[in-house]
Amino acid sequence: MQPFASDRNSESNTATWALAFGQLVAWGAVYYAFSLFVVPMEQELGWSRASTNAALSCGLLVSGLAAYPVGKWIDHGHGRVVMTAGSLLASVMLVLWSQAGSLVTLFAAWVGLGMSMAATLYDPVFAILTRDYPSSFRTKITLVTLVAGFASTVFIPLTQGLVDVTGWRHALLALAAINACVCLPIHWVSLRDDLSVIAPTVNKTQIKAENDAAVRRALRTPVFWALAVCFTAYYATFAALTFHLVPLMVERHVPQPVILATMAVIGPAQVLARILWFTAGRNVSPRIVGLIITSAFPASVAILLFAGASPVALILFALIYGGANGTMTILRGTIVQDVMWTEGYGAISGLLSAPSNIAKGIAPISAALIWTIGNNYASVEWTVLLVSLIAAVAFGIVVYSTRRHSSPLVAVND
Repeated sequence: MQPFASDRNSESNTATWALAFGQLVAWGAVYYAFSLFVVPMEQELGWSRASTNAALSCGLLVSGLAAYPVGKWIDHGHGRVVMTAGSLLASVMLVLWSQAGSLVTLFAAWVGLGMSMAATLYDPVFAILTRDYPSSFRTKITLVTLVAGFASTVFIPLTQGLVDVTGWRHALLALAAINACVCLPIHWVSLRDDLSVIAPTVNKTQIKAENDAAVRRALRTPVFWALAVCFTAYYATFAALTFHLVPLMVERHVPQPVILATMAVIGPAQVLARILWFTAGRNVSPRIVGLIITSAFPASVAILLFAGASPVALILFALIYGGANGTMTILRGTIVQDVMWTEGYGAISGLLSAPSNIAKGIAPISAALIWTIGNNYASVEWTVLLVSLIAAVAFGIVVYSTRRHSSPLVAVND
């Protein structure tokens, strides 16, 4: 299959930086801001913590279900329309959320936000970069995740300041305006749409047929199913642990300054790990990096399991835990092309994302139910450790299954 476009350095670099900045804003305005609105909403409207978090889980479930059709539309050349419409929908839903006076409205807003996340966050960007820049997509995906990694650093204090000064409803309106003013023009101007524009000589019917055939071939490939198990198990454990990490440490009577320090290390560890991959690790095969990541995550859980209230052990856990997640995002965007193929990438990526996103929505609630068995987090930690080991074994199967096709040590230079 011929690539859809050649890389024109200045144009492609400008577009990549624009998309990276758009990802920073999209993640910050929609995803990371949620936790800051929970308490003020509960105080004003009397909603329970379970109800508000159920709305977020609903959004993640919708995002998972929408991942495949979104990926397929992008494969067929509609990335510009998909991401622009997704940005518009996100801003409209943030406005709707700001007017919520009932749980029905909150859930309706998050159903829409779930669809917008499927259309605007990492997966569609990765699909577009893979399709449009076949010789440099790895570097571009790494750059996008590196910039977007600062979303929580920028938007958590920004959103908290807006909530403190204007109240949660006006803060949501401000985020809607920021998202519309930044992401809408970025996606409309920086993206090329329709296969005839990307490659004027391409036969669109033939490309669609090849993409559809590639998806059917993926579903018959053991590597695809091993990746699906790996990503689903990984993101389930990460979501379960992330949403319960603070109460877990509180249960252990970890001092508040140590809790804050532990949580504060995770974000920078993600960014530092991405920088390390972008610099020293860019010529290392994603398969080797994947083995390191999927082994490091259960190692971090084991450290947490026996850390007690030790500040040193908890900081070590946070460094490994954050670093593994930071690089997993890049792995998620590059491993399919490394162990399978690029045809139909958007749809294949969507199929892989669907169970992962659904698992992310279910995992925090499941962890809470496991906690109720003994009213302590030991059973949750052991469960997370077991499932994370399943992710590591599944990725090992991916590497074993593909080891004969290419060198496992060196990646193609971008």
